[in-house]
Amino acid sequence: MTIKHESQKIAEYFYTFAVVLFLVQVLVGIIAAVQFIWPDFFILKFNIIRSLHINAMVVWLLVGFMGATYYVVPEESETDLWGLPLAKLQFWATAGTVTAVVLGYIWMGLNPQANSPIMGINPLNEGREYIEAPRWADILIVISVLTFIFVNFMTMMKTKKWTGIQGTLLGGLTFLALMYLPGLFYTKSMVKDQFWWWWVVHLWVEGAWEIIAGALLAFMLMKVVGARREVVEKWMYIEVGFVMFTGILGTGHHYYWIGTPGYWLWVGGIFSSLEPLPLLFMVWDAFRTTRSARNVTNRAGLFYTVAHAIFNFVGAGLWGVIHTLPQVNKWTHGTQITTAHGHLAFYGAYVLLVLSMIYITLPAIRGVKEFNASRAYQAFWWMTISMVFIVLTITGAGMVQTYMERLMGLDYVTVKATYNLWFWILRVIFGVGFLYGVWIFVVDFFKLGREPMPAVSAVPGEA
Repeated sequence: MTIKHESQKIAEYFYTFAVVLFLVQVLVGIIAAVQFIWPDFFILKFNIIRSLHINAMVVWLLVGFMGATYYVVPEESETDLWGLPLAKLQFWATAGTVTAVVLGYIWMGLNPQANSPIMGINPLNEGREYIEAPRWADILIVISVLTFIFVNFMTMMKTKKWTGIQGTLLGGLTFLALMYLPGLFYTKSMVKDQFWWWWVVHLWVEGAWEIIAGALLAFMLMKVVGARREVVEKWMYIEVGFVMFTGILGTGHHYYWIGTPGYWLWVGGIFSSLEPLPLLFMVWDAFRTTRSARNVTNRAGLFYTVAHAIFNFVGAGLWGVIHTLPQVNKWTHGTQITTAHGHLAFYGAYVLLVLSMIYITLPAIRGVKEFNASRAYQAFWWMTISMVFIVLTITGAGMVQTYMERLMGLDYVTVKATYNLWFWILRVIFGVGFLYGVWIFVVDFFKLGREPMPAVSAVPGEA
């Protein structure tokens, strides 16, 4: 398997940066888990470690999407990437900006006074949860995303062939850019500010990213099982329709808690749990329609692709619905049950999606038809089994927290330090297991296609 266009190799630039950030995210996540037990465990305090953990996750997934898009668009358009030098400039500018922001977070953690306002602007951290990046970084990120969209749009314009996957990707990327804009301004009203803040925090993940995920999943199924375009694109369009209702209306289960009318809890709770269904149906239909003529050469890629669809449904769907329904959510909102849902949803919906794209496209980029998939399977099982137990552990902690705090009236610190101690210890243990799986994946990423395949004996039964 080889690439069709030389410019598709730029995807590896983005993949490499994403993989490094993935490792950083998990490393600081382990530190954060330990700090739940020993708050003074590390030189950087929990608030900084938490910012690094969450922001590294968002950025590496976004960069992974960019790499995947730079691979998919030329192949779907049947033409080389338009403006390859501009795409490379966009990569290095993005990598430089992200690195500077990370170093800024670390410096602020070591010296909080370094974030003193300059001309009314905080240079290292704006302090808004999940979107802490300083204003100068916001501007550069917007420029990067607009450049990225422009390069891909011009690539599509080079060809007379337009596909549903191209259009859906472009629509998702445009939606992604637009949803970042509400995070660039403030309002004096806390309710209004939180209203717009959720447009970024929620609609990026459950709006734009879901559309992009649908397009990438459709592409992967065509590559790994030979699914017909009309089959996967049908479900992709249904996914886009679902996102228009479930993703947007699902934002309502956040609105209820910032002072907006109570009906938003019902609207948000019902709709937010339906988003993963079309992706699961897409995989089922692809397997159903290719049963008689399926020829899978990249089994590791297929393995991760199917796992992505299943765990997207379990994490974003099932683990979401158990606590977003109004009668439950009024007790569990903001507890560790929310954290459990977030961990499993992100892992299933987006982590496995990016890893799937890497295992499907990286062999072609490096010009290998076959590769040793043993590390791919090892990494998957270490990460997945560890994540399942992490989520069960955090869910247990959330159930104790909900009962002790919300029903018995105990304070947060007492519950955290006394009743949930063993949950935190177990989370660290399973977190180390997840880190080991990530390390196996990182090693596999850098070695894939660059080491000889193990020799296979031609004589049956001979070692």
